[in-house]
Amino acid sequence: MRDERVTVLIDEARIAERVAVLATAITRDYAGLDLTVIGILKGSFLFMADLVRRIDLHLTCDFLELSSYGDGMASSGVVRINKDLSQPIAGRHCLVVEDIVDTGLTLRYLLENLSTRGPASVRVCTLLDKPEGRRTEVDVSYVGFRIPNAFVVGYGLDLAQRFRNIPYVGVYHPGGVPEGHGVPDVSEPHLGAGRPQT
Repeated sequence: MRDERVTVLIDEARIAERVAVLATAITRDYAGLDLTVIGILKGSFLFMADLVRRIDLHLTCDFLELSSYGDGMASSGVVRINKDLSQPIAGRHCLVVEDIVDTGLTLRYLLENLSTRGPASVRVCTLLDKPEGRRTEVDVSYVGFRIPNAFVVGYGLDLAQRFRNIPYVGVYHPGGVPEGHGVPDVSEPHLGAGRPQT
């Protein structure tokens, strides 16, 4: 599916390759540990599905739904839990799977909330990291791609619940793609988190 307002930032093949790299690192770091993978709905559902199928460990999955964007293109800064975890996480090693880390406000709230529940550890794996948008520092152990400060959609990310089914990550241009638009730089950070501390 193509849309004249969206330009490809990260194509399907590059996403699949990076998901495999992330899964290999997670498999290595969590070998022998009780791992619960927590998907943050709705944006992470495609990324998490692809990721957990590549993690070669026994694990459990759970989901949280948070809201801070509403139907707009900017975070409101107010975080609300719409759906909580279905199982306790006390004593378990938790890996939070996010679609994108932008301001860091939602993630900081979430990590503080989860830490009160007694997990053995909590780490974050995000498909996309947008450091230019950061308003608070958060520790992200596994990053798929570091991207510039642009509004992105596709591969689970949305604008007012649309564009989630685009199979790539693209930059959304509300007024159409500007003439002479180039593809912004995208990097793949080194993965060296190591085993979680208990």
